[in-house]
Amino acid sequence: MITNQILLLLMLSILWPSAAALPFTPGNIGNLFGMPESDGRILQRSKRGWMWNQFFLLEEYTGNDHQYVGKLHSNMDRGDGNVKYVLTGDGAGTLFLIDEKSGDIHATKRLDREEKAMYTLHAKVLDRNTNAELEPDTEFNIKIHDINDNAPKFAKDIYFASVPEMSEVGTSVVTVTATDADDQTYGNSAKLVYSILQGQPYFSVDSENGTIKTALSGMDREVKENYQVVIQAKDMAGQMGGLSGTTTVSITLSDVNDSPPRFANRKGPFSSAEIGGAIGRIKADDPDDGRNAEMEYSIVGGHDTFNIITDQMTQEGIIVIKKALDYESKRDYEFRVEVKNTYLDARFIHGLQFKDYATVKVTVEDVDESPVFTRNPYIIEVHEDTAAGSFVGVVSARDPDADNKLVKYSIDRHTDLERLFNIDSMNGTITTLKALDREMSKWHNISVVATEISKYYNPRQTTRVPVFIKVLDVNDNAPEFAMSYDTFVCESIKAGELIQTISAVDTDEPLVGHKFVFSISASNPNFSIEDRDDNTANILTRRGGFSRREMSMYFLPVVISDNDYPIQSSTSTLIVRVCACDSQGKMQSCNPEVLPFSDGLTTGALVAILLCVIILLMIVVLFAALRRQRKKEPLIISKEDVRDNVVSYNDEGGGEEDTQAFDIGTLRNPEVMDANKLRRDIIPEMLFPFRRTSPIKDNTDVRDFITGRLQENDSDPTAPPYDSLATYAYEGSGSLAESLSSLESGATEGDQDYDYLSNWGPQFKKLAEMYIGKSPDRET
Repeated sequence: MITNQILLLLMLSILWPSAAALPFTPGNIGNLFGMPESDGRILQRSKRGWMWNQFFLLEEYTGNDHQYVGKLHSNMDRGDGNVKYVLTGDGAGTLFLIDEKSGDIHATKRLDREEKAMYTLHAKVLDRNTNAELEPDTEFNIKIHDINDNAPKFAKDIYFASVPEMSEVGTSVVTVTATDADDQTYGNSAKLVYSILQGQPYFSVDSENGTIKTALSGMDREVKENYQVVIQAKDMAGQMGGLSGTTTVSITLSDVNDSPPRFANRKGPFSSAEIGGAIGRIKADDPDDGRNAEMEYSIVGGHDTFNIITDQMTQEGIIVIKKALDYESKRDYEFRVEVKNTYLDARFIHGLQFKDYATVKVTVEDVDESPVFTRNPYIIEVHEDTAAGSFVGVVSARDPDADNKLVKYSIDRHTDLERLFNIDSMNGTITTLKALDREMSKWHNISVVATEISKYYNPRQTTRVPVFIKVLDVNDNAPEFAMSYDTFVCESIKAGELIQTISAVDTDEPLVGHKFVFSISASNPNFSIEDRDDNTANILTRRGGFSRREMSMYFLPVVISDNDYPIQSSTSTLIVRVCACDSQGKMQSCNPEVLPFSDGLTTGALVAILLCVIILLMIVVLFAALRRQRKKEPLIISKEDVRDNVVSYNDEGGGEEDTQAFDIGTLRNPEVMDANKLRRDIIPEMLFPFRRTSPIKDNTDVRDFITGRLQENDSDPTAPPYDSLATYAYEGSGSLAESLSSLESGATEGDQDYDYLSNWGPQFKKLAEMYIGKSPDRET
């Protein structure tokens, strides 16, 4: 049989202090570990010895040697060393070791109950020589007993909470709880007690659940808003030697509307100019916050001139002017302003007036005001066709200031681009500059500017007023057809039938409306007219038997008159075509019939023949013109023969390279001009050409030279009989430098000596460097 014994009496005295008073007998030990007592005798079973199913071991053992756990003993063990004890299960061989001979169990290292509270192992009894099992496998537990080795911990290092100000005592603020990793079911290691270390006398804490409550009444946010409270949680039921943990709770007093608004200055002087607008701000103080500090301003009893509005952002009252102030009529105003909270708390309205009053005084300051018109706008009526210079109307403005300066008037010409009106600058009388035509424009909208007459012009002292001029109608236009009518009459029509209904329009607008009268000549044998008295008339046939052969088109004059004064009338012509119609009166053709001639040719055939003849004549004329153009000697003989100075019709000059038409050398040096030299661009028409006179020498002026050449060309009979353009580039013989051109130069560039250029001065320094540097004898 296997028996287990607990040898650590110290453990027993710690776990069960009452065990120390019992006698140390196996029966007592069995009773301590849940074994029933039996008169002090050890309970035994018939087949195997009694074995406890669990051992107890303190956690966090601090000894240096292996901690003794218990002993296994079998009845088969005779003490001769033939029995071998084997341990298997949780931690066997690592955490727990067993002595094979004695059955003693030891723990190899410290054990932490918070990591693992119980280990399950199995014990075997083997024959040391044969390894045969002497007894069946036995299971037992090693349970780790808890010690107070963990301090309480809060979930947060700092908590944030708020409570309304002026709360009653005992108002719950927030609950903070701590946790302890020790065994909750064993001893007092995990039994926590809460206490307050900082925050008294304002707050208290429930020792059992950690609920923080207010401990002082009348806490005012306006006096102190934030509080730091330190809460401690201690295990072992708060006894000495217990472990503890702390946390900080930041408590803020939230605002309630317990303070009414108050004006710091109950009399507010303000000054305002006459121009109006916002004149100032007034503000009351409310120590509350947020919605509790929102205020509303108003004027007690209202006011006709002033108003006050609340600025929601700044909680200020803005005093504004409802209508313009006039320094000359009233200079001082006084009224009372009321301020009150928009949100009230019913708990604090008893005995307190959550409103306040202030007196506001406003002084009006004088400003130099612009002129004021007696009316705005002006509406003036004038008849059309009024002669230039006629009276239209009068505008009037005055200076509202006390000094009452004079005012001058003018018309903004941007509103009167046609310059139809004029205004007297002193009295504001508007007259016409041109006759007005209502049919062109019924209204004229101009702007009149009034300006104070002062020593210094100030654009602010001007006022504009619109003047609407309505042009009244005068019956100066005659009525006319409302549209262009396409009227026809059938050849087979009978007398008295309707062929057209006409109407009229008149650009005039009489007061009683239009009334037109239509009439035609009574002696007209073909048509008659019937007035319908609704500003329309019917055109009827007076006879039948119309024929296109006799007359394909009739012109019917219609006289249209109005009924206004003076009566206006006009004659409009209605064109009536004669057409062939079917039996239902629908037009088929309105072209005149083609009449046959005596020789059998119709008019269409004659027209076709005439067109053919004209076309043939045009072809002959075109052919003759082409042949004539081919025989004409071209002015430009070849592409290489281009000229500089001749531009003829459809011919283009050759540019500067053209030196064949005129001898440029002759133009450069008139002294060597060849008088017998002929033009080479045309064939000479005279056997003996006219001899050119020699140019005037001795420093001839360029203008005289060109004039002389022009006269020679005008009188030269060999000149071409069409316009030509001659360009002369004569430099004049009086130049000290003579000609700088290389054209017609008798010497080459290599024969020239440019040393003289260095004597011309600084103006020709660059030119001298260019040419002297190119000299062959100067090259290295």
